Amino acid sequence: MTIAVNGVEIPEAVVLAEMQNHPADSAEEAQRMAAEALVVRELLRQEAKARGLGDDESAFDALLAAAIATPEPDEETCRRYFDNNRKRFGSPELFEAQHILIAAMPEDKPHWSAAKERAAALARAIAADPGCFEALAKQHSACPSGADGGRLGQIGRGSLVPELESYIFAMQAGETCPVPVASRYGWHVVRVLARAPAREIPYETARPRVAEYLTAASWRRAVSQYIALLVGRANIEGLSLRAASSPLVQ
Repeated sequence: MTIAVNGVEIPEAVVLAEMQNHPADSAEEAQRMAAEALVVRELLRQEAKARGLGDDESAFDALLAAAIATPEPDEETCRRYFDNNRKRFGSPELFEAQHILIAAMPEDKPHWSAAKERAAALARAIAADPGCFEALAKQHSACPSGADGGRLGQIGRGSLVPELESYIFAMQAGETCPVPVASRYGWHVVRVLARAPAREIPYETARPRVAEYLTAASWRRAVSQYIALLVGRANIEGLSLRAASSPLVQ
C-alpha cells in the first residue's frame, strides 16, 4: 500500500533504503520502523515549511525550538529524583582484567574439545608461574587484546559477553580462574588485575547531571506529544502511526 502524508507520497524504494538505519528482529519490523521515521520527518518538514522555517531537515531544530518549551527542573524535583535513583549517578563497579582466548565454535565438537584442552594447559602453566600470563597471551590469544598481554582495560557490567562477565565479577583482584571459561567465542583463561567497588556521590556533585537528565527527559516527552499533535492533524495513508514512535524520541 502507498504511504502518503497529506497527499505527499513516500515511495517504497525510499522506505527500503531507510531500513538500514533501523535494525530489528525481522525485516517486517525494520520496514515498519523505517516507514514511521519517514512519516514523522515528512510531518516535521511540512510543518516547518508552513511556518516559514525552511523545507528540509535543517529546519527541524528551529521548528521544535519554536513549538516546544521545557522548563528547568526545580531543586525539589532534582533532589527527589536523585534520592530515588542514587545508583544512576554514582560510580559503577569497575574491573581491570586480562584474558587469553582460544577461539572455537561450540558446534565444532572436535575443535571445541581441543581448544578446551589447550586453554586448560595454559591455565596450568599460569598457575605454576603467574608471571607468564602476558607472554602466553601475546603468543596464544585469538583476541586483539593479546597484543597487549590480554589486557581488557577497565570494564563494567555489560561490557563483555555474559558467560565471561559472570566469572570476572565473582573474582577478586589478583585472582586467576583455575579452569578455562567457555563463551560463544571459545575458551578463556581469565585473570582479574584490580577491582573498584561501586561508589555513591553526594547530591551536590550529581546536581548538574540530574538537572541535565530531567531536562532531556522532559524534552523527549514534549517532542513525543508534539508529534502526536501533528499526527492527529494530518491525513496519513498506508500506515497507522504510533504517537511515541519517532527517530527524535529515543
